[in-house]
Amino acid sequence: MANKLIIVESPTKVHTIKKFIGSSMDVIASQGHIRDLPKSQLGVDTAGDFEPKYITIRGKGDIMSALKKAVKKADKIYLATDPDREGEAISWHLTEALDMAGKDVSRVTFNEITKDAVKNALKEPKKVDRNLVDAQQARRVLDRVVGYEVSPILWKKVKGKLSAGRVQSAVLRMIADREEEIREFIPKEYWNLTAELESDGNAFTAEYAGKNGRKKELNSEKEAEQVVRETEREKFEISEIRTQERQKAAPYPFTTSTLQQDAANLLNFPTEKTMRVAQQLYEGVKISGQGTVGLITYLRTDSTRVAKEADAFAKEYVRKNFGEDFVGQGAVRNKDRAQDAHEAIRPTFIELTPEKVKGDLLRDQYRLYQLIWKRFVASRMKAAVYEQTSVKLSAGAHEFTASVSQLKFKGYLTVYGEKEENQGEKALLKLKEGGNVRLLELKKEQHFTQPPQHFTEATLVRSMEDLGLGRPSTYAPTITNILRRHYITKEGRNIFMTELGEVVNDFMKKYFADIVDLKFTADMEEALDKVAEGELDWHKMMKDFYPGFEEEVKKAGNEMEKVKVADELSEEVCEKCGRRMVIKYGAHGKFLACPGFPECRNTRPLLEKTGIPCPKCGKELIERRTKKGRRFYGCIDSENCGYMSWTRPAASNK
Repeated sequence: MANKLIIVESPTKVHTIKKFIGSSMDVIASQGHIRDLPKSQLGVDTAGDFEPKYITIRGKGDIMSALKKAVKKADKIYLATDPDREGEAISWHLTEALDMAGKDVSRVTFNEITKDAVKNALKEPKKVDRNLVDAQQARRVLDRVVGYEVSPILWKKVKGKLSAGRVQSAVLRMIADREEEIREFIPKEYWNLTAELESDGNAFTAEYAGKNGRKKELNSEKEAEQVVRETEREKFEISEIRTQERQKAAPYPFTTSTLQQDAANLLNFPTEKTMRVAQQLYEGVKISGQGTVGLITYLRTDSTRVAKEADAFAKEYVRKNFGEDFVGQGAVRNKDRAQDAHEAIRPTFIELTPEKVKGDLLRDQYRLYQLIWKRFVASRMKAAVYEQTSVKLSAGAHEFTASVSQLKFKGYLTVYGEKEENQGEKALLKLKEGGNVRLLELKKEQHFTQPPQHFTEATLVRSMEDLGLGRPSTYAPTITNILRRHYITKEGRNIFMTELGEVVNDFMKKYFADIVDLKFTADMEEALDKVAEGELDWHKMMKDFYPGFEEEVKKAGNEMEKVKVADELSEEVCEKCGRRMVIKYGAHGKFLACPGFPECRNTRPLLEKTGIPCPKCGKELIERRTKKGRRFYGCIDSENCGYMSWTRPAASNK
């Protein structure tokens, strides 16, 4: 019998797949890429055909030796790396780096790590797709050229350890533009006018809508006062009652983007954490009585497509647990940019409900799995149906409106969605057209228009997807990178530019306008898609891009003057030399340092105050970090009190 070998990326997958195939094949993990461009040099032939120079990744020597031994013994080799461009490139690197001459080598892919999916993939082997490899190689070369030629200018002109990247610079520009919108926003005054009304002992409110059948905004107190004078002595007559059904469609199953958005909004997960936990669920978790099970399908996707079998199983689950009336069609969203290489993110086995596996999952794994499972079940259900009643009231020439919305059929909301079922005042349902109601009071209230909201990780991901900046696999790393570089910072969920980020963005806008142009970046992504589809040669793409870029690099290096980024001053005073300490960034976040370095080398932790009293002694709690960077909360008087908590305590309502 021929010796057969399956090469996967992750050691976790090794255990999961071995369970399905037993001892009939050997399974080994490459643990990601085994080759990459060298860190110490550009590694790209920019003077020639842009061919990359690959070397074995440092520290991968033992893995390479184990792979070579396994390959030498095997007659048949299956390359089963992840089902995307990155995975395709890893498979190609394996064939190039390992001696596979004379071996029967095939590429296999599966969207989920289940017994049927793995066995079906092994029955349908194929060749490594060079178009996908070239698309990934083009991205790697393009990003390497931009990063390695622009970053040194930042080191020389601004400060060391900075970086510029193709997608990250465009995203930073987008955040900076939003910050500028917020700074330059001029609020406009407007007034709301609310009528408090009563009919047959039932009180309700109506909002001012306009005059003589036309919508009218109240832009000053004078305008609001005039309406009050003209209506306070008028009869309020019910001129129209309209009742209609409104459907709220079931959600699509998750894509990478929508998963990151909902996990951020509902679970408060950063994008990087969402992808890390999802990877664990995809690769496999030990489930009691079943061994290691891959709980979800592949997590990097922009498609909402669902396999026919999975769709049928989900609908049958809905039918059995909720009834035939709840079974929906399961619509699929069509998007121009969607690669549709694999399915939406869904549970691999619908019968493994969150409750069944809760005892086997870590808390974060359970919360994310529950979100994915509920969203998928909801996507196979019917729309929620509301009955909406709208009331128009006339007071002379002026009109007021009120509405109430009643949930008539919960549909998918039974599983996933808002808990709020009814909106508005039920007193409206008792009103009759043509009748009069009694005015109790007219209330006017001043408001001002609000500036655009700061980006959060969720809204930033949505904007990146909408604008075509990057692809599902790049959203989380891009945000993580600009956070780590301290170009942006987070306060609560909101994202803010730092002074350093503003300097880097201004530099990129001035000298590399194309790189930070959002349309240009999106167009480059579409060019990479064409490479993946075999419609564009990646060497030509680089030759079209590089000459203009090289000129910009030369200009920036010659013209840019050195920029000094001032450290942020704190209120703390150095106890050794009396200078005001400054806020610095280290591997584990912010810390205080004396600006007198190197004469004075004093540093100490930065006390991030929370405004929450210590539950033990009543003094203020501060946010701290362990040596490994894990956040915790402790009493500011740690020597005498000693209180600490891994979770942020709730503020007292007292």
